[in-house]
Amino acid sequence: MMQLRTLILTSVMLPWMLSSAARDKNTEVRKPKKVPVDVPNYDAVQDTDQAAPRADELPTCLLCVCLSGSVYCEEVSPEMSAVPSLPKETAYLYARFNKITKIRNQDFADMATLRRIDLTGNLISEIDDGAFSRLPHLEELTLAENRLIKLPVLPVKLVSFNANFNQLKTQGVKATVFKKLTRLTYLYLGNNEMTAVPQLPESIHVVHLHNNKISMITDETFCKGNNSHYIRSNMDEVRLDGNPVALSEHPNSFICLQSLPIGWYN
Repeated sequence: MMQLRTLILTSVMLPWMLSSAARDKNTEVRKPKKVPVDVPNYDAVQDTDQAAPRADELPTCLLCVCLSGSVYCEEVSPEMSAVPSLPKETAYLYARFNKITKIRNQDFADMATLRRIDLTGNLISEIDDGAFSRLPHLEELTLAENRLIKLPVLPVKLVSFNANFNQLKTQGVKATVFKKLTRLTYLYLGNNEMTAVPQLPESIHVVHLHNNKISMITDETFCKGNNSHYIRSNMDEVRLDGNPVALSEHPNSFICLQSLPIGWYN
């Protein structure tokens, strides 16, 4: 009887055990393989940011906007600390509100097409003396809101020059720097540290010298003291307010002008 029970148990359990083992084996075979996951290395990303290209390493027309002979490089990011290389056909450059500190001779070398340069709102404290002298067609030059204490040689065909809000001193402005510019029409030198009025060409229509340190003018400053018949017909607007000069003490200094200086005077 005992043998019969053992035989029955064996015949029932053995197939079940074999079937269970086979299922376990199949299940093990069907287990999905683990796929490696790339975890971002944030330290590496930070290093990449630190190694971002500088403005002077990028092509100008990627960094700025180049459009039909005009180049616009205004408030460039990353910070622009030097004049970028310009396309040969550039006629108008606007590089305002950047961190340019110096203008070098080579910055505008062989750029005969340039007609206007606007560098307002930079940190320019130095300009090589020949930086603009090889620009035969330059008519407008704006250097307002910089840190200049002296001026370089200026292009002979200049029509408009603006250096308002700098630190220009009389000793840093050559006596004939404007006198030789026979086409100069608009001259803006307000908010500087000049103590004398520079020599002005006959072509001048507007000259602004407000908020400087000018304490004296003479009969030769605007007119010709030895010629009472001389009339300076081109000069429409003179501004001298904000200077320590007392205009009432120089009644003959403006006798050749068609209008008296504009502005508020004590």
